[in-house]
Amino acid sequence: MGHFAFVSAPAAGHVNPTVPLVEELVRRGHRVSYATGPATAAGPAEAGATPVVLPSELPPDLDARGEFTAEQLAVTLNYFLDDAEVSFPVLAAHFEADRPDAVCYDSVTFTGRMLANLLGVPEVALVPTFAENERFSATQVYLPPSFDHQHPELVAAIGRMAKFASGFSFLDDPNLMFGHVAPMSVVFVPRSFQLSAETFDDRFHFVGPSLGSRQEAEQWSPRTDSPVLLISLGTVFNSRPEFYRACVEAFADEPWEVVMSIGDLDPAGLGPLPANITAHPRVPQVAVLRHASVFLSHAGMNSIMESLYHGVPFVTVPQIPEQRAIAARAAELGLGVTLEDQTPAGLRAAVSAASANRAAVAEMSQVVRSSGGAPAAADALEKLLDR
Repeated sequence: MGHFAFVSAPAAGHVNPTVPLVEELVRRGHRVSYATGPATAAGPAEAGATPVVLPSELPPDLDARGEFTAEQLAVTLNYFLDDAEVSFPVLAAHFEADRPDAVCYDSVTFTGRMLANLLGVPEVALVPTFAENERFSATQVYLPPSFDHQHPELVAAIGRMAKFASGFSFLDDPNLMFGHVAPMSVVFVPRSFQLSAETFDDRFHFVGPSLGSRQEAEQWSPRTDSPVLLISLGTVFNSRPEFYRACVEAFADEPWEVVMSIGDLDPAGLGPLPANITAHPRVPQVAVLRHASVFLSHAGMNSIMESLYHGVPFVTVPQIPEQRAIAARAAELGLGVTLEDQTPAGLRAAVSAASANRAAVAEMSQVVRSSGGAPAAADALEKLLDR
């Protein structure tokens, strides 16, 4: 049996897709050590991994709801470098004493690749969104035409990263954030949803999403016989009281049971809620999707994959460039409707239009469910043990 080290940034959108894979590996008798920050350590531990808690926190809450700027990218790069300076020594010390057979790392968490290079063991990139290769860069999709690649702050951050990398002679590629393509990648998206899918070879395993036992066990039941409309803007850019108030106005007199996940917002700030609408800090999203007729979503990749898995048509309200790219891909495939008019009338029209995508969503649901999921990913990782 093997020992797999997982390394990830402490972000739910990056850790959560890997939890079913951890669970599958443990079920097969393998040992998994999962290194992440304290905010996201519980999920992998519940799946059977041994936690390795890093001094990592979420990156700064950049207001990237407009176009992503060079200044914002510079802040992000400096965040990753600051984190690497304190986290990599912890990773190195722990895993030099307890060597894994392979290191599986979140595709934006370059300390995982550094660890694999240091130990001389196989590296596997874990990709929760669009994958990248030598011919396709998702980054270029996210960045606007006006992006200033020569902005002094960005140039300085890239220079700092290069200097940091030069201090590690064991690195097989000094490009820590840009341009490196792992010898093996597990992508939690089906190939048919991937942008420029025809450019990806057999180094990339498009296994799609999986559900872990905790998600399978969560329960939720509708209160009425009305169709269920789930509304969520995710876990990060969800402080939008005006948006939720528009949803309340839009569906107050409509034949929907509306379930809103509003994060840390005070429900009292939304005003009195009609009997058919409830607001919660968090909902068991997968459990609600089993009953939902339409999902009004921020277009995070995990949420879109979960919606497709359950065959639920969706309306997208993207907040950041990556989500806008996901929403555009869904619209291109005839799977989702992007909300352009956030008035009550616009919301009602978009939800109605999304229902027309039900047949296409049902077809994609079969693709998602047949992509292999965690068992296919575990099969690929087990082959590394035979090399």
